Amino acid sequence: MQRNTPPGPDALAQDGAALHEAVSALVRVYQFRDRDRICCYDISVTQCQALKNLVDGGPTRPQVLADALFLDKSTTSRVLEALERKAYIRREPDPRDGRAHLVGVTEAGRALFARITQDLIAQQIDVIRDLDPEVRRAAIDVVTRLHRLAEARFTSGVSVGACPPTAA
Repeated sequence: MQRNTPPGPDALAQDGAALHEAVSALVRVYQFRDRDRICCYDISVTQCQALKNLVDGGPTRPQVLADALFLDKSTTSRVLEALERKAYIRREPDPRDGRAHLVGVTEAGRALFARITQDLIAQQIDVIRDLDPEVRRAAIDVVTRLHRLAEARFTSGVSVGACPPTAA
């Protein structure tokens, strides 16, 4: 009879290394896939993510969007300027503060984001088609949980800051 014992430090380190390799490989594939698929719509992956945030969350201030995208203010400004030139977003005065502006998605931006999303979902269906339904749902649950845990660490400042000193 096998007992359920927590993994020791070596097993945890091995699992951490294996997870790092698996996630790195998956992210690498998705970065290239997203770049290749999204860019054929004449926007960048970052611009697409900005549209997603605006579609999901509604009009917002540029700084709030910058924080959500983990970008600095100047990079966010360039992302928004490009989307505005293409008429995918609009800026409007903030009704609560006349000095500030809100950024919102236009109908053209909403339609573009819907087309891109449909395209990417079709690709996901092809990826998971041969998995058993229970495995699909478990994989989605694990990836969702990993995302939440990683994002919580990042937004709390645990995963950011100065790099450790290097040996000279």
